[in-house]
Amino acid sequence: MTKHPNSHLVQATCATCGTTHTLRSTSESLTIETCSSCHPAYTGVQRETVSGSRIDRFNRRRSLAAA
Repeated sequence: MTKHPNSHLVQATCATCGTTHTLRSTSESLTIETCSSCHPAYTGVQRETVSGSRIDRFNRRRSLAAA
């Protein structure tokens, strides 16, 4: 008969914003990349793309290759 692993409360720390959340887990400590406090889907803040569209990037590379 197999035994279930022990679960306990741990502090999960967000690597992006530093927020800590209390979770139940079998591991000793957790680090998450993004949480609900900083993820764009939850906050409504989207990052701006500076690089432009695919066509703009292609044309820029093409002009650099021709020079």
